[in-house]
Amino acid sequence: MPPDDNRAERQNKDPVPQLGQSRRGVDPVTDWMDEMRRQIGRGLDALGLEPQERPYRVAAEFQGARVRAYQDQGEGRGPVLLVVPAPFKRAYIWDLLPPVSVLRRCLEQNLRVYLLEWLTPTQQEDEFGLAEYADRLIREAHRAIHSETGCGAPILAGHSLGGTFAAIFASLHPARVGGLVLVDAPLAFGADGGPLARAVAMIPHARMIRRMAGSPIPGSVINALSVAAAPDAFQGQRIADLAASLSDPQALAIHGRVERWTYDEFSLPGRLFEETLERLYREDQFLDGTLQVGDRQAGVANLRSPVIAVINPVGRIVPPRSLLKGLGAAPNLSLQVLEYQGDRGPMLQHVGPLVARAAHEQLWPKILDWACKL
Repeated sequence: MPPDDNRAERQNKDPVPQLGQSRRGVDPVTDWMDEMRRQIGRGLDALGLEPQERPYRVAAEFQGARVRAYQDQGEGRGPVLLVVPAPFKRAYIWDLLPPVSVLRRCLEQNLRVYLLEWLTPTQQEDEFGLAEYADRLIREAHRAIHSETGCGAPILAGHSLGGTFAAIFASLHPARVGGLVLVDAPLAFGADGGPLARAVAMIPHARMIRRMAGSPIPGSVINALSVAAAPDAFQGQRIADLAASLSDPQALAIHGRVERWTYDEFSLPGRLFEETLERLYREDQFLDGTLQVGDRQAGVANLRSPVIAVINPVGRIVPPRSLLKGLGAAPNLSLQVLEYQGDRGPMLQHVGPLVARAAHEQLWPKILDWACKL
């Protein structure tokens, strides 16, 4: 595959507002805060902390997202994997640095790897919600992958809300999913949803936040809400991990790049923000089986694909019971559960299962062995 300047391509394809400009409908103050955070990120790039992504090509592009392919068309015969990242921060957390890149581990095991990359929403896309992010756009990616590989049931992998979206899709289209890799992904919300769900229960309806913050919802607003809901996870772990990593150059290299990644957020469609907070976190509709996605109902009980799940008790964002109770609602599910136990370097232990050395030594060999046997 020819070398690529992935960073330049991302900026050309997915432009962000420049300082002094404001997206229509977005508060200029929060828009300015977003740009200030991006400027910090660019400063960290200048210090050599930019991600070291593997070259990729764009296999398909449609309104709101595009599909990255990490091998040439027709290359490879191994299992097909589609990564569904969480929204709101950039997907390169899956490919941060060669020694701790999940995508590179997958390619080393001859998987054919694709990634659904969410793009910064336009004002027209502000009405995209779960029907798009957890169904239609994944179906579009599925169609593109099928046309290239002939595979009608790829393995889906997702971390955090990306895993939730992948699980919703799998519950709607069980025949189109060959397996599910769920990494610290919430499935049961409400009383089982941890600090974010408790915070949602205490704040006004998300529609009011949407009106006050402007829509699409600026990334800085989502970041502020997350930090307020779980300061120990988002601030305390940051400081503790820096102290633990100072004497370990490789851990410090990972920590610095995760730090840089935390500033690389982008806005979220207002409808997706509202539906995620209300229908998932507050009302727990996915667990109840009452989640309306387009003209169909989704529920955890409809999962049929084999699942390998990573719980993360040290992450303090997604309680293990959120994932385990959700999976427990699916009858006769083929399930394997792994546990991430923490490491130094990932800055936020919530992303540790993706970027920590311990995860790449202990978890990903087992996950990939499972994937290759499906």
